[in-house]
Amino acid sequence: MVRVTSTYEGGLRCRAVHGPSGGVLVTDAPVDNHGRGESFSPTDLVATALGTCMMTIMGIAADRHGIDLTGLTAETTKEMSADPPRRIAGLRTRITVPLPPDHPQRPLLEQAALGCPVHRSLATGIDAAVEFVWRG
Repeated sequence: MVRVTSTYEGGLRCRAVHGPSGGVLVTDAPVDNHGRGESFSPTDLVATALGTCMMTIMGIAADRHGIDLTGLTAETTKEMSADPPRRIAGLRTRITVPLPPDHPQRPLLEQAALGCPVHRSLATGIDAAVEFVWRG
């Protein structure tokens, strides 16, 4: 179990402290929702969590098979709903893999990404399309 302690600092800004490491993360409300947009918004963190989780799980699978994924990237585009209530409507992710398209472990790595805990935790109403681009 991991504990994250968050404090509201006013002005729609929060500070979160990661219990195990002491790492600090600051969030701001986005400009389109009364904030200053000077840092990640809470929903931006969901997009960040999705891309980094996919890459982490791919990295674990790659390490088990002696595959170097240095240079792997994920770009997640977050779309908020146009209709109330305000919510994440889409998280579309493009993962660029620094390996050739015919790599023998391609299915394993793609399934690893799609099986990441964040992807599995998203509500079914969120468009969470994933595109893999293989460049070796």
